[in-house]
Amino acid sequence: MAKVENISCSECAQLHCYRHNKKYPKSCLTESTEQALVDSTVETYRGDSIDARVARAAAEVEGLYYCEISRVEEIVAFAKRIDAHRIGVASCLGLIEESKIFIKVLRAAGFEPYTVLCKVGSVDKTDIGIPESLKIQCDCFEACCNPILQAQLLNAEKTDLNVIMGLCVGHDSLFMKHSDALVTTLVTKDRVTGHNPAITLYTAHSYNKKILDPAYLKSL
Repeated sequence: MAKVENISCSECAQLHCYRHNKKYPKSCLTESTEQALVDSTVETYRGDSIDARVARAAAEVEGLYYCEISRVEEIVAFAKRIDAHRIGVASCLGLIEESKIFIKVLRAAGFEPYTVLCKVGSVDKTDIGIPESLKIQCDCFEACCNPILQAQLLNAEKTDLNVIMGLCVGHDSLFMKHSDALVTTLVTKDRVTGHNPAITLYTAHSYNKKILDPAYLKSL
């Protein structure tokens, strides 16, 4: 493997920053980051801003329920702790049934959910410059995803927290960019692994060796 010039946390074998029970390596980001920058972020978490409330709520949920509750339940617990009431759900068409179940969970927990599907606006893919040959099913109407409109419609509903349900890579990025409310993800789409992308990493040295093959990756 080629030598890494710009060393970062993925090259660390110590992880001393977590427990302070080892030693920092020479190239540690904690060591090289200016203390003033560290202090400014910590001061933010100590305050009364929304960033501080979110940081403390996330830590509280982690501390109380670590390895005890699912991510569905974690979102409920987190939303309660930031006083969220209106929960937006940005759903992929392919996960609308799962979204409907999640909506039932949110309503049972006392929240007011509002869902916007990825195909909202219903504009054919060719209208945004995608050739017919790149449709999943050619020679018929096939709506493009519209994550910006999803975000705008949830913004209009003045949601307190938005939850991504399986938006495509890139579409999720646009949704997060244009959402006024905080965004978290319940389902990360991966059609090949049943929406469990970590499996590809777990099997990188066995069944999925191709993902470490430079020639294969350059062909994508």
